[in-house]
Amino acid sequence: MDDRQTQQHSLGSTILAGLIGRCPACHRGRLLTGYLTLAPRCDVCGLDYDFADSGDGPAVFVILVTGFIVVGAALLAEVFYKPPYWLHALLWGSLAVALPLLLLRSFKGVLIALQYRHKAEETKFASD
Repeated sequence: MDDRQTQQHSLGSTILAGLIGRCPACHRGRLLTGYLTLAPRCDVCGLDYDFADSGDGPAVFVILVTGFIVVGAALLAEVFYKPPYWLHALLWGSLAVALPLLLLRSFKGVLIALQYRHKAEETKFASD
């Protein structure tokens, strides 16, 4: 992690690079090779992505955002339009499946980009 480039991008550009799946160092290379598969290194600047471990963080944030949107929209639809239950199930069930699929990749990219920006790494304990 000490071999990181010294150029510091703004927080906004770091978040944008994560959203679109770009390298957190140069903002040009690809961060992910598949839907959620992390590339071994940047194909432009050569940054090794071994430091990156987003864990379950993206999934937690996606669940919270999706739940807020789906439940809020379902409540508003019920209060103002009172649609039948089958329509609720069709609309909100579909949205509850589609939103996480759309958001998970970009949330993972943002968390990895923020890890890089803030030089986050695993805690190391001193042995006795």
